[in-house]
Amino acid sequence: MLELYNEFVNHPDFWKYISIPFVAAIVGWTTNWLAIQLTFYPIKFIGIPPWLGWQGIIPKKGKKMAGIVVENTLDKISTMQEIFDEFEPDKIAHHVIKVADSRIEELTDDIMNERNTVLWENLPNIVKNRAYNRARRQLPEMMDNLIEDMHANIEDLIDPKELIIKRLSEDKNMLNRVFWECGETEFKFVINSGAVFGFIFGLIQMVVWWYHKDWFILPAFGLLVGLATNWLALNLIFRPLNPTKLTPFGPTVQGLFLSRQRAVSEVFCRIVTAEILTIGHIMVEIFKGPKADRAKAMLKKHMRPVIDGGVVKTVAQLTVGPEGFVDLKRTIEEKTIEMSLASFDDPIFSKERGKVVERMFRERMQAMSSEEFQALLRPAFEEDEWILITMGGVLGLMAGFLQLTLMFTNAG
Repeated sequence: MLELYNEFVNHPDFWKYISIPFVAAIVGWTTNWLAIQLTFYPIKFIGIPPWLGWQGIIPKKGKKMAGIVVENTLDKISTMQEIFDEFEPDKIAHHVIKVADSRIEELTDDIMNERNTVLWENLPNIVKNRAYNRARRQLPEMMDNLIEDMHANIEDLIDPKELIIKRLSEDKNMLNRVFWECGETEFKFVINSGAVFGFIFGLIQMVVWWYHKDWFILPAFGLLVGLATNWLALNLIFRPLNPTKLTPFGPTVQGLFLSRQRAVSEVFCRIVTAEILTIGHIMVEIFKGPKADRAKAMLKKHMRPVIDGGVVKTVAQLTVGPEGFVDLKRTIEEKTIEMSLASFDDPIFSKERGKVVERMFRERMQAMSSEEFQALLRPAFEEDEWILITMGGVLGLMAGFLQLTLMFTNAG
């Protein structure tokens, strides 16, 4: 053994041999880093479509990725009815009433001035005030009834899955953020473990090269390092699925991502409830989304007593005439929707309601089984995973040939 040691340290190519595991570590780190980068970037396709070029795996399959996230997580932790329950409809109504009450005069003036500025401005103030006061008196009841009706029929007014899929597939940067912020620890592990695994394979490579200097050894090990470091790192993220003892007396181990279920749940639920499934976005989807006609019909039904009754109708017909009254009602409905939606721009109210839903999501997500939970991040790796691993192998092969050519061409 001592003779072998002396022969090794005194060998003229000693430093070249020593470099082998370090080169392998660099190859392992580089191929894994590149694999992660290619998972997320570029956001848009770069190259000559459809085959010559690249687009990040997640952005490229944005709608599919978003659908998988929704199907594997949100589908299992809540319904739209439960979300709206957590928002507390009475607090939604109270908030809209509070904002609308301060704008009754402004809203009424805007509507009437659009129709007949001269007549409206020349109406006696006492008549205008009666119209303002009647609208103000009837607003709370009308809004309470509307929100209650929406609450009872919320599943028919909006599909939260479609809302989330639409927002994530349209905003590729946000989709990337969901995956990156949830799996940042795991992605960094993939990159850094490439250097560790590469170094270990490099030590084996160095020993094999010492005894066998066949030209294919270095390229073959480069290929192995590129393939294996990616494959090992990806599998250690999700395996073992459940806490497992590898030996009777050894420590309990579990896939890195699965062991962080509590922390990941907090990040995921915060992003979804603060930036995607907000009360404002939900209301916009209800009144401007694919099922908006149902919500507008509901609004029209509850506004009818306010518009068609007493002094409001009299003043309106006096100002715009009976024929213009139908168009006026349509304008009132549109302005009411705009005003109601604008009330949800309040960041304090939106954050307050979002926190309640976030807590529900987080508790349920943390209670998911390991099988269910891994489905949140696993799609980011499963989609075209073979391409990333193969690319790592190709880069490792190239590095092996380069190492052979530059350092060991004359080795004997």
